[in-house]
Amino acid sequence: MTSAALFWGDKERPSRGPKPGLSIERIVEVAVEVADAEGLSAVSMQRIASEFGFTTMSLYRYLPGKAQLIDLMTDTAFGTPPVLAEVPGGWRPKLEEWARQLWRTYHRHPWLFELPVARPGAVGPNELSWLEAAVSAFSGTNLSGAEQLDSVFALSGLIRSWTYRPASVAQEQKPITAEMAEQWGSAVGELIKEHAESYPALLAAMSSGAFDPEAGDGEEFGLRCVLDGIGVLIGERAADASVTP
Repeated sequence: MTSAALFWGDKERPSRGPKPGLSIERIVEVAVEVADAEGLSAVSMQRIASEFGFTTMSLYRYLPGKAQLIDLMTDTAFGTPPVLAEVPGGWRPKLEEWARQLWRTYHRHPWLFELPVARPGAVGPNELSWLEAAVSAFSGTNLSGAEQLDSVFALSGLIRSWTYRPASVAQEQKPITAEMAEQWGSAVGELIKEHAESYPALLAAMSSGAFDPEAGDGEEFGLRCVLDGIGVLIGERAADASVTP
């Protein structure tokens, strides 16, 4: 059974399933708990079965394998998106709320960063609802469908960049904390001072707050820049519409 069939099809307990009380929903719930606590690498069919005290084969009566389990975990972790219709104002405050809620989702489930952005055939109803919510915020802006979608992808890419960095040679991706960011900034700042003749622009920038965690508002700055850019595009499309006969 494919992930699509599990997302959009019948999830009832199989007639020949093992013990009462086991269900796809419960399996996924426990798998998410394990991933939240120990990372995605800790999730396996054997490990999740052991959480229930069942054999690994018991899980295979409900799910074809680990790939489908992770797809279901991902959609469950995202949950339902914010109701942007309740956010006053136009497209911008709605997308600000969407972005901040997405950031909170990634921080509740940091293993989401270990997954590829695009997973063809593995998109579930919750993920699609997040996309629907963001695109709906552009209603009445005269942006084309492609521009709306590209804007959402630019915004979601920014959110992902806030909270993960390559953590090892193996390129494991883990959330970056404020403490880690401060340590990185301090270390880079010392290198720049030590080799000042090679990095004059960075040295000058340091004099006005670069690499200082107390100066600037990195995440909010990035969000403003992306939304400002989208706002320019919306303004251009409004101007184009006003001169169209």
